[in-house]
Amino acid sequence: MKLTWSSSSWEDYLIWQKVGKKIVKRINELIKSCMRTPFEGIGKPEALKGDLQGYWSWRITTEHHWSTNMKMNNY
Repeated sequence: MKLTWSSSSWEDYLIWQKVGKKIVKRINELIKSCMRTPFEGIGKPEALKGDLQGYWSWRITTEHHWSTNMKMNNY
């Protein structure tokens, strides 16, 4: 699986590295889990609906979520 970031997502991630080490650790755990088993595991993965169909959301904390468009390619 190839991991890519939008510029705004990368900026958010860099900000979290400065202000929220615990959050960054959780994000890194979610990324690793997602790369192993994209649609199950930690973070309560949930398929989004409506205009966001094709996107998935994972819980970072009770108030923060990570959303992504999973494109499954053979790299």
